[in-house]
Amino acid sequence: MDSQFIQQSVARHLLAVQAVRLQPNQPFTWSSGWKSPIYCDNRVTLAYPEVRSFIKNSLADAIRQRFPSVEVIAGVATAGIPQGALVADVLGLPYCYVRPEPKTHGMGKQIEGHLKAQQRVVVIEDLISTGGSSLKVVNSLRAAGAEVLGMAAIFTYGFPVAAQNFEQKNVPLICLSNYDALLVEAQALDYISADAMDSLAAWRQNPSTWGQ
Repeated sequence: MDSQFIQQSVARHLLAVQAVRLQPNQPFTWSSGWKSPIYCDNRVTLAYPEVRSFIKNSLADAIRQRFPSVEVIAGVATAGIPQGALVADVLGLPYCYVRPEPKTHGMGKQIEGHLKAQQRVVVIEDLISTGGSSLKVVNSLRAAGAEVLGMAAIFTYGFPVAAQNFEQKNVPLICLSNYDALLVEAQALDYISADAMDSLAAWRQNPSTWGQ
């Protein structure tokens, strides 16, 4: 399947199960304090077998094509944990997941599972905003001696700063769908009006000041 078909299909699925909500007139507030016309929670897709299967198989296919030498799949805690496990199962590969910080008790682990030095890893994330927290996971894997081939995610907002951050860290990124594809599908399905498109497009250009 070509990438445009995947982008449109994933966007349609996210809207259908309300994993993505668009409210330009009643914006959400993110933990960062940003006002946003969109809220994305891809964990919702886990409740829908058809959607869940489409996403895991699409991620697995993308990894086979882009990173054929992968040896281990690593999920980003917390939302990337189930997605990563599903993809690892499809690919028949070992799996681990990475916490934001090492545990303060027990073995004090940050990487849960078994990872050998120099193993080739692909990281699974559910959502890319600025990429900051996702790339911290890459740093942890590299510190443990892994070779990070790249990252695969379900959805990206497409912020320019994210592209810059991934480029600086030399981490190739694959995203099944993106904000532009989502807006096209949302308008086609009458989730949003044509008048709201300008506001939604403006948010992506300057999300830190939008709505102020």
